[in-house]
Amino acid sequence: MRKINIAIIGLGNIGSYLFKYLNENKRILTEKNNCIPIIKYVSAKNKKRKRNISIKKNQWLDNYLDSTKIKDIDLIVELIGGAEGPAKKLVFNALRNKKHVVTANKALIAKYGDQLTRIAEKNKVNLEFEASVCGGVPIIRSLKESLIANKILKIHGIFNGTSNYILSAMDKQGKNFDEVLLNAKKLGYAESNPTSDLNGDDVAAKLKILTSLCFNSFLNNNMHVEGIKDIEKTDIDNANKLGYKIKLLGFSELLNNKIYQRVHPTLIKKNTHVASIDGVLNAVIIDGKPVGQSTIQGEGAGPAPTTSALISDISSILRGNIKFPFSISSKERKKLKFENLSDRLFSAYLRFEVVDRPGVLSNITKIFSKNKVSIKRLVQNPDKNKKSSSIVIITHKSKDKYLNKTLRVVSKKNYIKRNPKLIRIDDN
Repeated sequence: MRKINIAIIGLGNIGSYLFKYLNENKRILTEKNNCIPIIKYVSAKNKKRKRNISIKKNQWLDNYLDSTKIKDIDLIVELIGGAEGPAKKLVFNALRNKKHVVTANKALIAKYGDQLTRIAEKNKVNLEFEASVCGGVPIIRSLKESLIANKILKIHGIFNGTSNYILSAMDKQGKNFDEVLLNAKKLGYAESNPTSDLNGDDVAAKLKILTSLCFNSFLNNNMHVEGIKDIEKTDIDNANKLGYKIKLLGFSELLNNKIYQRVHPTLIKKNTHVASIDGVLNAVIIDGKPVGQSTIQGEGAGPAPTTSALISDISSILRGNIKFPFSISSKERKKLKFENLSDRLFSAYLRFEVVDRPGVLSNITKIFSKNKVSIKRLVQNPDKNKKSSSIVIITHKSKDKYLNKTLRVVSKKNYIKRNPKLIRIDDN
C-alpha cells in the first residue's frame, strides 16, 4: 500500500493534538484513504517543552527548514502561525521543493495565497488550508467541492469565536466589555494579546480567503474593517430594547460585477438564526444559485475542531488528488472590481450622549436632514442627575458616506459629551 511521510512543524496545542490523533487513528485513516500516513519528523521552537505526546529521538528535526529538503518527506503540516518569518519561509520552500503543504495559517494565506498558489500549481503539489478559516466548520471544502454547481452571490457570518463570546457574554451576563474580556482570557477563549480578534483583523483575513473562493477572484485588500472594542453594555441593552442583537459579522457580496468586503459590528433581528448563535461558535451563511441559502456552523477554534479540518486536508492528499488551491487555476481566476462602502445603502443605529438642554435634539435632527439621512425611530433617555441625555436614532437606508458625514458633523458640536456610536443594521 502507498505511504505518505509527514512532517509536523509547530507543536503547540494544535500540533500536539494532531500528532496524537494521527498516531491513534492511523489504521482507520489508512482504511478510509487507501494510503498509510506516517509521521516521519517533527520540529518545534522549544524542544524541551513538556508535551503529552511521545516523540522518538529520530523524529526530531533541529532545523525546521530541513523538512523542505529531506527527500522522504512528502507532506509538511505548518502550524507555526503568522504571515512572516519561519512560517513564510517554510511554506514557500516546501512548495518550491515539491512538498505538499497543509496549513492552519489564515494570515499567511490571506497575504501570500496568490503567490503560493502559483508555486503549488507549477510544481503539481497541494496547498490545503481548510483549518485556516473557522476551525471545524468545513466551509472551504464545501465551497471547493460540495457547492461547485453554484454561483455564489453572498457569503457572511460569524467568523471569530472570541468576539462572539464577548458580545454574547455582555448580553447574557450584563457585564461590561473589560470584565468579559478578562473572563474570556481566564477561560482560554481569548489570547493574552487578543488585538486581531477584537479589531476585526482576524475576520478580515478569513473573509479575504472566502471571497476569493466564492467569486474565483484574486485576494484583495479593499475591505472595510471595524472591531468590537467600542461596543458598550449600553449599546447591547439598546439593541435588545429595539429587537436586535449585536454581532461582529463579515460580509462579502457580488453586486453588479463588483465585490464589497466588510467586517463590522452589526445589529441583526433577534428572530434570525445568526442572532441565536452564542459563545465561541462560528457560522457561515452562503447565498447561491441554485442552492438558495445554506448555513454551516460549529466550533471555530481549538485543538479538536482545528485537527478535524487538518485531517480533512491530509486525507485529501492521502487519496492522491492534486487540486488547485483556490478551486480553479490561477490563469482562470479573475481580477474583479472591489469597491468601498461609501455609496452602499444601510440603515444604522446612532447613539449620542449630549448635554440636556433645549435645542440640542432640534439641532441634531436638522444636521441629519441636511446630510440626506432620514430618521426612522428616535429614543431619548434623559438623566436629570447628570444633566445629560442619551439620544438613540435608527435611520432609514442612507448612503454610508452620508451616515458617516452626519456622525462627524454632530460629534464636533459642543453639546456632545462623548464620542458618538454608529452601528450598521442588517435587515435581510
